[in-house]
Formats: sequence, C-alpha cells, structure tokens
Amino acid sequence: MKNFREVAAGKKSLKKDYVAVMMWFMGRAIQAAAAVDMAARKEFAGMPDGFTFALSVMPNGPHMIIGKDQRGFVRYKGWDPEGKKIDLDMKIKNIEAALLLFTFQESTTLATARNRLVVDGDVAHACAVVRILDIVEVYLLPKIIAKLAVKRYPGWSFRRKYLGRMLIYVRSIFGL
Repeated sequence: MKNFREVAAGKKSLKKDYVAVMMWFMGRAIQAAAAVDMAARKEFAGMPDGFTFALSVMPNGPHMIIGKDQRGFVRYKGWDPEGKKIDLDMKIKNIEAALLLFTFQESTTLATARNRLVVDGDVAHACAVVRILDIVEVYLLPKIIAKLAVKRYPGWSFRRKYLGRMLIYVRSIFGL
C-alpha cells in the first residue's frame, strides 16, 4: 500500500473564476436594473429596508451579496459575506450547477425544480429574487440565449428592452 501516491482532487479554478466574474457582473447589473427598470424596482419594493440577500456556490464560494439600504436603494455589496447580516441566503449546490446557470444552459426556475438551489430565508423573497434575476438576464442577454435562461421571455416594447439594456450595461460597467 505504500507504493501508491495520494492524488488531490482538482480545484476547478477556471470554472470558479468564470462563475465569480459572472456573479460580479450580475450583482452590478441587479443594482443597475433596480434603478432603471420599474418591474425590478417593484420587486425590491416588496422587500423590507435593510434587506440583504446572497447568492453563493457551495461549499466555499464565489458569492454575490446584494442589499437594500434604509433609503430603499439597492446596492451590490461585493463577494465577501463575512460580517454581513444576510436575510436570504440562496446557495447553488456545486460549481457544476452554477456553471449550468451562468452559461445559461438552465433557467433559475429549472435549477430550483432540479434541486440545485438551497434557500435559507423567506421563500417569498427568494421567488422575488428569482424574478429579478430573470429580468436582469433578459436585459443582458441576446434573445436567443435569454429564452434558454428564463422561464418565459417577456414581450417588452422595443424602447424598454433596448434603452433599458443600454442603461443597464453602462451603469453596470461604470458602477453607477
């Protein structure tokens, strides 16, 4: 038995890095969508002031933390959950499931149905977060890909879709 060397499991760092970048951009896009889109603003209005939610990949990240401050503004709070009060913690069970979500091969609702997400917190708020993620994905992605990423593709007006997309991209890139 001493002739065998122990082999450590791979860290899947490229997959983890891709998901981390997508979560960073998605977090900033959620902040931008809350300022630009009325439907996203309405979903956040149903959440209490000071509400914070996290979307993370088990067992050890990456993370995305979004919070609503006392004045009602939605802010991307980064990737480090240490020291933050999280009201709703949504965890993707593994990096492979996160990759399915963030390569838009599987919708968030389908991932939930296939038991790839674990929710710790109020289920009504979790449903609102899923709706917000769907809104942001429709804005960020071309229609052919967004149809795969969301349950139902909305019939938005040309102005809402393209002007909103432009504003969300600009606000996400520059952090406005």
